[in-house]
Amino acid sequence: MTENELAKLVFDAGLKIHKALGPGLLESAYEECLYFELVNLDLRVEKQKALPLIYDKIQLDIGYRVDLLLEDKLIIEIKAVDTLSDLHLAQVLTYLKLSDCKLGLLINFNTLLFKNGIRRVINGSL
Repeated sequence: MTENELAKLVFDAGLKIHKALGPGLLESAYEECLYFELVNLDLRVEKQKALPLIYDKIQLDIGYRVDLLLEDKLIIEIKAVDTLSDLHLAQVLTYLKLSDCKLGLLINFNTLLFKNGIRRVINGSL
């Protein structure tokens, strides 16, 4: 499955969760629900995946964790904030660079309309 096909499945699952629960919960609640939905689609999902930083040929395990890594292709970062900021986007872009993934989804569940809370973040050309 391509990154875009995976992203569509994530969007649909996120929309289902948002319709059922609405905004206002903690990020961890949405993360667990999205993990559950994606696993039920028989997708390989890693939760709180450690992401090391390689600097000058040295691997540094300094605590970076991706919320969800889908099929080793798609990074999903979940938020429940008033507004997504440039810092949130930079975080996902950094994760993409460190992981060599091409596509990330930044999902803010704290919105009235789910579609307004999702951003695609691209590393290179997709």
